[in-house]
Amino acid sequence: MHERPDLRIGVMGLGVRSGIAEYAHQPGAGSRIVGVCDVNPARVAAAVAALGTDVAGVGTLDELLALGLDGLLVLTPDQTHESIAIAALEARVAAFVEKPLAITVEGADAVLDAARRSGSRLYVGHNMRHMPVVLAMRDLIAAGAIGEVKAVWCRHFVGHGGDFYFRDWHADRRNTTGLLLQKGAHDLDVIHWLAGGYTTRVNAMGGLLVYSGNGNRVDRSDQLMRDWYDPEANWPPSDLSLNEVVDVEDLSMMHMTLDNGVLASYQQCHFTPDYWRNYTVLGTHGRLENFGDTDGAVVKVWSRRSGFRDEPDHSVDVPAGEGTHGGADATMVAEFVRFVRDGAPTRTSPIAARQAVAAGVAATESLRSGGRPVDVLRVPAPLQAHFTA
Repeated sequence: MHERPDLRIGVMGLGVRSGIAEYAHQPGAGSRIVGVCDVNPARVAAAVAALGTDVAGVGTLDELLALGLDGLLVLTPDQTHESIAIAALEARVAAFVEKPLAITVEGADAVLDAARRSGSRLYVGHNMRHMPVVLAMRDLIAAGAIGEVKAVWCRHFVGHGGDFYFRDWHADRRNTTGLLLQKGAHDLDVIHWLAGGYTTRVNAMGGLLVYSGNGNRVDRSDQLMRDWYDPEANWPPSDLSLNEVVDVEDLSMMHMTLDNGVLASYQQCHFTPDYWRNYTVLGTHGRLENFGDTDGAVVKVWSRRSGFRDEPDHSVDVPAGEGTHGGADATMVAEFVRFVRDGAPTRTSPIAARQAVAAGVAATESLRSGGRPVDVLRVPAPLQAHFTA
């Protein structure tokens, strides 16, 4: 039987998330990286050295697209996702766009419309849909372990938030809109997935409570987070040297009404000492909650009445995965490759990615207007029809 040639994959952006490119570089096994591009020539040279001399290192998106790509990994800063994804899709190249899809609802819709008009395949990198802890919760809900879902709460303790989000471009709202979108897009998507619906109305509160008074500001435009991050240092948060512009919130709290009647809440804090996220899902017959979100995590279910008890009625030990994010990154990239090659079904969804953006944007608007309720912009009918056909 004739073997099909490897898909030709390009990488746009060689920052912190570029490590997932290794999962797409499987010469002889279905896909290979044929070109890489970044604004920093040193990163391009390093990537070529790591991937092999037959990989082209180029300086522009046009040069990258000219390599005859089947797919493009868009791993650049958030504010560039929209324009790069549209260029790839209009060139008939399948696009993998790292989350969030865009930093505005209009931008997200423009990307979806480019995919609709061109017929090109669009995939958004919401890797948490592949994380074992999320899948364990999803399976329990589907099995009826807590009855019908009525509410989802998520608390996200971003213990290294100062290092990760306040020392470079993430701290500038021009690049992200805000961290309820940039960081929260993952959790908003998971909340929607576990609840089986999308947010229609939000209200939110929050502020810049810790990372506002530090006058030690540094331009790190030529650095990546791994260049300064030290998990044993930089504590307490007030000791950090920050980005030149810091105007995003470090504490945010939002409430959501979903289109199926489920109520949800999301809290995000960037100055806690511990780093993990906790979901509580409330149903008509019980509740479930995760403790830990990577290797060693457990999901506990309570389904009978009592006072406080730490011991649940049922628990699921979350299996360990190989690679980053509990193995989620590897399975996500493999799913993208199958999607590009065969149009295979995916756990991720362009509409879901857009709805995470829309909820995050609306919540940020609410937060910055004193907590007033804000309705989430609906998906335009042509896009809804195209992506649900």
